[in-house]
Amino acid sequence: MKILNFIKANIFAVSMLILALILSVLVTIDFNRLHRDDTFYPSQALSEIRFLHEYHKSLEGTSGDTKIYRFSGEEEGGKVLILGGTHPNEPAAYITTYLILENLGISRGTVYIIPQANASAFTHNDPQEGYPQFFEIQGEKGNRKFRYGSRITNPIDQWPDPDIYLHYPSGQKLAGNETRNLNRAYPGRPDGNLTEQIAYAIVQLIRQEEIDIAFDLHEAAPEYPVVNAIVSTTRSQDVVTEAALELAFEDLHYSLEPSPYNFRGLSHREWDDFTEAFPILMETANPIQGRLRGKTDARLIMTGWDKMYLLGSTLGVLSVPYDSTGLPMEERVGRHLEAFQKILEVYSRSSPQNAIFISGLPSYQELMEEGVEKYF
Repeated sequence: MKILNFIKANIFAVSMLILALILSVLVTIDFNRLHRDDTFYPSQALSEIRFLHEYHKSLEGTSGDTKIYRFSGEEEGGKVLILGGTHPNEPAAYITTYLILENLGISRGTVYIIPQANASAFTHNDPQEGYPQFFEIQGEKGNRKFRYGSRITNPIDQWPDPDIYLHYPSGQKLAGNETRNLNRAYPGRPDGNLTEQIAYAIVQLIRQEEIDIAFDLHEAAPEYPVVNAIVSTTRSQDVVTEAALELAFEDLHYSLEPSPYNFRGLSHREWDDFTEAFPILMETANPIQGRLRGKTDARLIMTGWDKMYLLGSTLGVLSVPYDSTGLPMEERVGRHLEAFQKILEVYSRSSPQNAIFISGLPSYQELMEEGVEKYF
């Protein structure tokens, strides 16, 4: 009897060990998948691929390093920077930059694209949110799989969080985990934590390359008051206002928001103070980020349709129009693209010596009719 019990106990122990090994292998595979870079197919206008560490050497070999795609026209002109992936749980923001780098044509000026500004934040998800790790676009080049990440830097790369985050150099106090939020870290510092070093490198890029106009693309929950918005500073306000008026004639409406002087660390706020660029941040409405959402899956990322948000619309608690069509990816990307192109058009008219002439990008209407799939 003792021998039988001994055998049973050992069979159970061995079974648990095998199960643990299988789970370890699966977790390792999953971990590695999230650290595998998304594949891009830059347009023929690509001039060069750089890395962020070229503007701050300490980033080399870290999870904060990321690619910078430079597109230059034959004629000299202005220089524009566009960021996606500041928050990798805001997919239309970085999908917009992916679409631009794969379709852009340029005849005058230079465009710098950082599609994954916080590369570390693409390597994990926000805990307890139930987010998918990937979503797919069935594009012209085949089935494309893209990572869905987190709002903040991976704790594997930066830990522990302080109880209270003190922004440098203002001393503003925020919740401790905001120390890993790239859009609370500007202007950054060369000897700071990883997130601050990423911010510092981006500011150095803007300064060293003498960027004229800089965009930071975002999304926010449909109930958030600052959504379908363009945020600008005093320096960029005139260009943005003119562009928004012209967009309104196309029946595309954006709320105009001033960059707050008393909220530090934001890209537009600190770019205005520490660089010469015209800083602009844009937000679209993304249901997967909201508190009202129901089932959370890759479908919601692409369709933006959720029955709970439809109910929220009837109750009047949303900040944007919402009906049975949802807020699909093509609409959100289309809003970013249309505003980006219109702002560049207005800027080029107002500063002809720094004009930037681009081509090859779809309009909002084309995206709504053809979908994002056509451009991937």
